Amino acid sequence: MTQTQQLRQAILEAPLETSNFGETPKPGTLYLPPSHLKALRLDVHVVVGGRGVGKSFWTAALQSKALRGQLGTVSSDLQDIEVFAGFSSAEAIDNYPNADVFASLFNQNGDPYDLWRAVVLRWVGRHVGEIIPSESWLSTVGWLKSNPEAAARLMQRQRDWKGLILFDALDRTSAEWQRMDDIVRGLLRTILWLKTFPGLYAKVFLREDQAERTVFNFPDASKLTATKAELAWARHDLHGLLWQRLINAPNIFGERMRNICPSIEVGEVWGVAQGMKSESEVQKKTFERLAGPWMGRDKRRGVPYTWSVGHLADGRGQTSPRSFLAAIRQAAEDSSERHMDSNFALHFESIKRGIQKASEIRVQEMAEDYPWVPDVLSALNGMNVPVEFEFVKKKWEEKFPLGAPSISSTRLPAQHIEHGWDGVREDLRRLGLLETKKDGRIDMPDLYRVGFGLGRRGGVKPRA
Repeated sequence: MTQTQQLRQAILEAPLETSNFGETPKPGTLYLPPSHLKALRLDVHVVVGGRGVGKSFWTAALQSKALRGQLGTVSSDLQDIEVFAGFSSAEAIDNYPNADVFASLFNQNGDPYDLWRAVVLRWVGRHVGEIIPSESWLSTVGWLKSNPEAAARLMQRQRDWKGLILFDALDRTSAEWQRMDDIVRGLLRTILWLKTFPGLYAKVFLREDQAERTVFNFPDASKLTATKAELAWARHDLHGLLWQRLINAPNIFGERMRNICPSIEVGEVWGVAQGMKSESEVQKKTFERLAGPWMGRDKRRGVPYTWSVGHLADGRGQTSPRSFLAAIRQAAEDSSERHMDSNFALHFESIKRGIQKASEIRVQEMAEDYPWVPDVLSALNGMNVPVEFEFVKKKWEEKFPLGAPSISSTRLPAQHIEHGWDGVREDLRRLGLLETKKDGRIDMPDLYRVGFGLGRRGGVKPRA
């Protein structure tokens, strides 16, 4: 094998998958962008981020003592602390309720605030060895309501330990916006209540659309929003993450990557050198070793270092690690199939096909979160953007002659559907699927445009 083919094989062997379903991340995959450092502080209780930016990753990573040890030098307050999941994507009915339990609570006119406090009380009770009713979640809530003094004494008991409780994947608590708002608001009220007990901390990971609703509409909510943090990824952070994964590829594959990427040994894993964590000349040149200097025969086509990130941005200019890493992996696979003898591990045409694959994945994710979105945007298949909104609206009216309210959705429908097609457009804009240009025309970022089958003059083409 040539060195180029060896590097390409190393990319394919590296852990580039970022989806997390509750499992503990591998130590070599841990990368901390500077912007995420605030989100991990104990005094930050609300962390906001879109799909694929790391909410579930940090929920799982923080539960690992070994991974928290890797963060020790930059986040010392995470050491010697007991971490517990108060809700996540993985079902654990003894630790926290599921959507069915919340539905039962609403059917009995219960308050989600009480159910979330029951989660905290069970957690604390286990640590101090106090048994409270736990045959069902409603029985724990009943005990809390019937024995408020006993519950208060349990929370005020002297402790020789510090605890952090995490809440993630809250969109799984209900398929209805109003109920989910009540559930999230009840949780945030619970976090405010928990703040009164020294040594006990909480962190809630929210999607952007959840945080933009009325969930902070309660007294003293500003005490939580004052320290709110957002999970964002700059271009150099994404490249830093990519190299963190590449240099920790197994066996000889990681060694090959470390031969071209400045690295340092961190315990049993490798970390990228400081120069690889910023938009430096060394970071740009190192990626050039993989992808070459241009996205074509000359500089007019763009530079792979910037092009690969920029064409994966949503309508708000944000690129997620999941999309970026998926595109790089697909580019390596495509290069091995179509451009085996290329001078670079990632051929520029394969990078374009990587964008196609990442777009398809993103569209699938959007369909999981918002089933109404593909139904609406599939009506625009074959259209070129930018385009006047009146033409978009005409396509929607043809597919939904009874109007926007006739759009069906099994869960979390369009939030502003009562405002008609203007409301649907606004919801798509908030989700980053559509953009409105200065001249008023509607545009769609490549991340979604390619997957939904729309065209753009000179842009990446959708798959046939």
